[in-house]
Amino acid sequence: MFVKVCGLSTPESVRTAAEAGADAVGFVLTRSPREVTPAQARDLLAHVPAGIPAVGVFRHEAAGDAVALAREAGLKWIQLHGDRTPADVRTVHDAGLKLIRAVTMSGAPEAFADWGEDLLLIDAAVPGSGEAWDYASVRAKGLAGRHWLLAGGLAPANVAGAASQAGAWGVDVSSGVESSRGVKDLAKIRDFVAAAKSPAAKP
Repeated sequence: MFVKVCGLSTPESVRTAAEAGADAVGFVLTRSPREVTPAQARDLLAHVPAGIPAVGVFRHEAAGDAVALAREAGLKWIQLHGDRTPADVRTVHDAGLKLIRAVTMSGAPEAFADWGEDLLLIDAAVPGSGEAWDYASVRAKGLAGRHWLLAGGLAPANVAGAASQAGAWGVDVSSGVESSRGVKDLAKIRDFVAAAKSPAAKP
């Protein structure tokens, strides 16, 4: 199971995620309680071991602006939320960066098509709520064989079951490993990665 821990903002949380076995880390470069500046992201990047992708997360920024901020931060991966088009995918790839394209379960059917992104992320119909949802419903989207991440309402206690129900290739967590809004709990990070990589998480 591929595991991404997002919304990291301290060297300790970055190191903990990496040591726990996370396969990717995320830095939020858009308005959020977890927001960091490109300069802060660059500093945090120094604590990410080689081979672990560090992802800059954006919400409504234009793809070109996201590319510019990611480059300023020294990042090679971008995660785009919000209403997107295949042209956004081309913009990111033409810049030589890799893309995680995020969609919500309430999105139009065409949003789940393969637009050439490197990874697809599927979030709850109401992203950011932190609430669990009907993870098994993702199976109806016909994603078998594709690389995609499950997100929304995941925590150490439910990630294995959610991933198995959804048939997920990977998972993404942020608020589910926090002690308070925007503050990561190092023990929860460790527990989440361990649960996500347990045999129970396999489809």
